[in-house]
Amino acid sequence: MTPEAMTTAARPAAAHPRRRARSGPPGRRRHRLRHTLSALLLWATALLFLSPILYAAAVSLKPASDVFDIPPTLVGSEIRWENYVEALTYLPFLRFIANSLAVAGAGTVIVLTVSSLAAYAFARLRWPLRAAVFLLFLSTLMVPQEVLVIPLFIEMQLLGWVDSYQALVLPFAFTAFGTFLLRQFFLGIPAELEDAARIDGAGHARIFGSVMLPLARPTLAVLAVFTFITFWNSFLWPLVITHSIYEKGVVPVGLALFFSQQGSQWHLVMAAALVSMVPTVILVLLLRRHLVSGIATAGLGGR
Repeated sequence: MTPEAMTTAARPAAAHPRRRARSGPPGRRRHRLRHTLSALLLWATALLFLSPILYAAAVSLKPASDVFDIPPTLVGSEIRWENYVEALTYLPFLRFIANSLAVAGAGTVIVLTVSSLAAYAFARLRWPLRAAVFLLFLSTLMVPQEVLVIPLFIEMQLLGWVDSYQALVLPFAFTAFGTFLLRQFFLGIPAELEDAARIDGAGHARIFGSVMLPLARPTLAVLAVFTFITFWNSFLWPLVITHSIYEKGVVPVGLALFFSQQGSQWHLVMAAALVSMVPTVILVLLLRRHLVSGIATAGLGGR
């Protein structure tokens, strides 16, 4: 075969890489288009969820006379940063924030301690009727809080805890949700780690403190955030059990005090509500490293 014939025969084979090269850019363009559409969808969803907060921020900076303007506007006739100062002094709102921090912090610590111990007992220890007791324990999640208000109030009255901080913390500091969440995580930990610790002479206390808890940090972070927010947003029980509201009131009850027979101070309500969000936002930012991995792995274990 002559060199010209060999060159001619090789041309079709050499054309294939060129055709593949030409087909590459459309694939990349489609990938970039999907990436752009996904980003736009995420931004639209984030804006949808942030719109109430943005509206609250706009109202909190308006004068009281501009709150119900028709047509509504995002910016009032003037920007009043003084609304935040007035919201914190119109009522003892800083006292409400301090009370909520104390109640939510104490409740979170108790829930993390009790739930982790109970979860270890249900997940790693062997004792009679363990499954039945856990099922009974888990069934308490089906009882709504409204059903428990009257029995709990009677119990607090018998203990002499009405209008006290312990009544705000203890009744809802022993829940099955945290135990279930941590139990599922503990079940997913390989038994070989526990066996290795036993070979080294570790007992249950050391295994729990040195093996289980360090591995459960992401799940504990998730539980801490959920528990703190639950205590922080609690309204019905603090309203029922607290009589001296201006001394032992919490943030949700304090926000309700802005609505009175003299009218509703909407600009102050929005300012106070935004201020009350700061502690929970700080908590989420502090634990953000553990939250993603904790949410991804919590509740997925089991055996």
